[in-house]
Amino acid sequence: MAVAEPADLLKVLDFHNLPDGITKTTGFCTSRRSSKEADVAYRVTKDAQLSAPTKQLYPASPFPEDFSILTTVKAKKGGQSFLISIYNEQGIQQIGVEMGRSPVFLYEDHTGKPGPEDYPLFRGINLADGKWHRVAISVQKKNVTLILDCKKKITKFLDRSDHPIIDVNGIIVFGTRILDEEVFEVSHDNKQLEMFHRGDECSHGNTCIQGWQCAPNSTVNPS
Repeated sequence: MAVAEPADLLKVLDFHNLPDGITKTTGFCTSRRSSKEADVAYRVTKDAQLSAPTKQLYPASPFPEDFSILTTVKAKKGGQSFLISIYNEQGIQQIGVEMGRSPVFLYEDHTGKPGPEDYPLFRGINLADGKWHRVAISVQKKNVTLILDCKKKITKFLDRSDHPIIDVNGIIVFGTRILDEEVFEVSHDNKQLEMFHRGDECSHGNTCIQGWQCAPNSTVNPS
C-alpha cells in the first residue's frame, strides 16, 4: 500500500502569501550545503490568524491513527503556547503541540481519552528558550515520542483508545494562547513544518538529520 505524502502545514495555512501578522526573516542556517543563501523563516506575531479546514491535511483519507510532526521552530523565550492545534467540529481541541518549558502534548480522541490529567508531559525539556530547535513528535499506538535536535529522545505513554478517531470536520489553527508580540519563528526551508502519515517517520535518523545540517563554515543564526 502506498504511503500518503506528508502534509505541508505551512502551505495549508497559506504562510507563503504573508497574511497579516506574518513576515519573512532569516532562518536557522546562514547557508546550506545545497545553497549559498541563508534560510528563510516566517516570524509570527499575535496579529496572525492562521487556520484551515482539517480536511485539507488529508483530503482523500481519514486522519491517521499514527502520525509524526516535524518542525524547525524558535519560540519566544519564556513563552507557553500551542504551535499547532486541531479542533473538532464542536470546537473541542483534539491535538495540541505546545512550545514552552516542560511542554504538554495534548491529545483527545473521539471517546475523550486521555483526560487532561493524563496528557503526556515532557519534563526537563524547554522549547521556549529563544533558540532554534528541531522538534519531531511521533505518535505510534499508545506512545508519543519527542525527539529534540536529533539527539534527546523521550517517550511517554498515550492512554488513548485502541482505534482512536480524530475528527477532520473541524479546523487546524497555528498558534493559540498567543499573548506576546512575537511568538514563533518557523523555518520555511527543507520541509520544516510537516505532518507524516506514519508514527515511525521521525524515528529514523536520516529523516531527522536531513535538512538540519548547515553548510561547512556556515554559522547558526543566533537571533
